[in-house]
Amino acid sequence: MSRRKPKPKKSKTKKALIWGGGTMAFLLVGGSVAAYLIYQHLNGNIKKVDVGENNPAVIDGPVNILVIGTDTRSGKGNGDYGDKDSVGHADTTILFHVSEDRSNATALSIPRDLITDVPECSVKQEDGSRKSIPGLTNVRFNTSLGQDGRDPGCTWNTVEKLTGLEVDHFMMADFNAVKTLSTAVGGVEVCLARDINDPKSKLKLSKGRHNIQGETALAFVRTRHGVGFESDLDRIKLQQQFLSSMIREMKSGGTFSSPKKMWKLSNAATDALTVDTGIGSVKKLMDLGKDLSKVNTKNITFVTVPVYDNTDKVTVLLDKPKAEPLFAMVREDVSLTEVKKKEKAAKSKEAARLKGTQADSANVRVRVLNGSGKLGAAQETVTWMQNDEGIIRSANGQNAPETDKTTLEYASNQADQARKLAAVMGLPGSALKPGTEEAEPMAEMTLTLGKDFKGAGVPLTAPRKAPKDLQRIGADDKNICAK
Repeated sequence: MSRRKPKPKKSKTKKALIWGGGTMAFLLVGGSVAAYLIYQHLNGNIKKVDVGENNPAVIDGPVNILVIGTDTRSGKGNGDYGDKDSVGHADTTILFHVSEDRSNATALSIPRDLITDVPECSVKQEDGSRKSIPGLTNVRFNTSLGQDGRDPGCTWNTVEKLTGLEVDHFMMADFNAVKTLSTAVGGVEVCLARDINDPKSKLKLSKGRHNIQGETALAFVRTRHGVGFESDLDRIKLQQQFLSSMIREMKSGGTFSSPKKMWKLSNAATDALTVDTGIGSVKKLMDLGKDLSKVNTKNITFVTVPVYDNTDKVTVLLDKPKAEPLFAMVREDVSLTEVKKKEKAAKSKEAARLKGTQADSANVRVRVLNGSGKLGAAQETVTWMQNDEGIIRSANGQNAPETDKTTLEYASNQADQARKLAAVMGLPGSALKPGTEEAEPMAEMTLTLGKDFKGAGVPLTAPRKAPKDLQRIGADDKNICAK
């Protein structure tokens, strides 16, 4: 059973952040190392899960890779961390979004204790059949994996529902990944603003900078009782610092010019991995790596999905006023690093259509057609325009053939009206379709709502700047010390 409709070829990423994240770091910087891979051995390391999607390794467009860290205690020495018989949860999840032009990447950390809905999902059984696992409402995000037989495809579905982004691939790993990957690169530098002695994670480090690997690295990304307010959100900040440092280490530490280091890292990365069938071989992973290695470290931003405390003070809830604009920015490929290529794109000919004088709301004449496929969308929009925005000369033009994108057609002498309506609705310049001839004084523009219509009053375009007070760090920021 497919989880979503096939996408067009041209349309279009508390404790386990680092497990799969280290492998993500490997892909982001290691695309040119195929000569060092002993193919059969490494290929045999990789574990695959058929989640009902088989997307190509390299995608012509933006790419979203779901990195899942599970808290299962499998592996040598990991049973000592408690709950050794657990099947594992989606203990930390990052969605790595890499832009279409590969100039930048955004890594969205999703808190494990976020209360959300887990959709119904289909899980492949050992005999090849598929079993439907019922969905859940208002549960912790981490229950999307392991519980009731859910596989990474269930977490995949949950992330898509939460963010509105289409996932292309997933990578999953457990505790061993952070130990083996940090050791393979010769250690990762971290910084603490104060001493930490956390018996639960077994981390004991003094204030200052440290090069950590193995068990100490695992303790670092697991700790939360020694930092901030001792919450999972504070732990995420540590993990983002760690992963940023690991990426920098791979870039500058000679890892990919040393056959010995390369072998250790390749073996550790592939052995740590469980992936979808679309990237379930060394060749496919290396193809993906070559594609993603184009991203410059300075243009990788780690950001935590905005949340606020639930009344129980244990779980958190989605902060929609901040989260929705963030999700929209990622969906529309807006860089949080404000890469120059994106700035130039904003100054394109289409964007220029939005610049200039705007008519008064009362002088905007528009007929609204519903091509969205959503029942009543045209009347909903007209009612909103008239009651909330003062566009009293708007009318319901009923239904139109379904279309993907919302458009506004107008005559050359209606440009000021079009700019006003675009500002009110949050229309992008690409939605404006100017004509070459003038219209009669009482003529109406034609607004056709497309499948991108999200509701009356909901802007169609993403904001150009991130919401204020967003928790984020850049992968090239070496001056962050955990407090």
